[in-house]
Amino acid sequence: MLIHYIAAYTDYLEIERGLSQNTILAYRTDLYSLSDFLSEQNIKDITQIQRIHLNMYIKNLYDKKYTPVSITREIASIKGFFNWLSINEYITHNPALAIEQPKLPKKLPKVLSIEEITQLLSTNMSILDKAVFELLYAAGLRVSELTDIKINNVDLKTKNIRCLGKGSKERMVPIGLKACSAINKYINERDYTVKKYKLNTKYLFIKDNGKKLTRQDVYRFINHLGKIIDKNISPHTIRHSFATHLLENGADLRVVQELLGHSDVSTTQLYTHISKKRLKDIYFSINK
Repeated sequence: MLIHYIAAYTDYLEIERGLSQNTILAYRTDLYSLSDFLSEQNIKDITQIQRIHLNMYIKNLYDKKYTPVSITREIASIKGFFNWLSINEYITHNPALAIEQPKLPKKLPKVLSIEEITQLLSTNMSILDKAVFELLYAAGLRVSELTDIKINNVDLKTKNIRCLGKGSKERMVPIGLKACSAINKYINERDYTVKKYKLNTKYLFIKDNGKKLTRQDVYRFINHLGKIIDKNISPHTIRHSFATHLLENGADLRVVQELLGHSDVSTTQLYTHISKKRLKDIYFSINK
């Protein structure tokens, strides 16, 4: 029933809003699930959908033991979809307006200490892994931003990386000498791989077989690295650590916002809470 509208909506998300394929896939999955549920309720026309039907669907998610985070994401998908339907006058009223979000526990992101980052950086890694880790920490990139960097987006002379963030927003991120050195060594190795396989690839990070480095490759590598310090970490842990360490060392909040590519400073403010908590933990560990 909703399939035609879902297809049009996801086209809009891709073409007009420039969302990533991963985000669009998440929207599509959520909305297909809703469509299947409504079909089971014998709802055959989009104009038949009422708030009670959406509440029934959300209750069904709770019954299936979905986590509050997953339900919040589903509700966000539903609200965005019905808002689009309303704006485009496919429906005369919006049944999703008053849907309540579940209360989420306030959970601060996991952050590594500077000592832990230093320990990981001193680990024996391949030239590729070293360049990846140095760049993740030096620039605070999202993993998709890192894997999508093109070779011509790197300027080691000016020590800048150009990356494409959420919503296809481009930003320039400065990097330090250590990251530049690691990337320079890697590029020499990359040039050899390109010649060996006669590649015509535009991506900066490629594997020994000549294929593009994937998000899954980076997740596996960082997760494996975390075992050295007995922690379960991901590329986003490195991004969180980058932001927190900058703020702890006096960086301006607005500067950190620009570096992270956050559209709203309130998202960046989360890291000020992490810094305060870490300072308290350090204080009380010293003054037991």
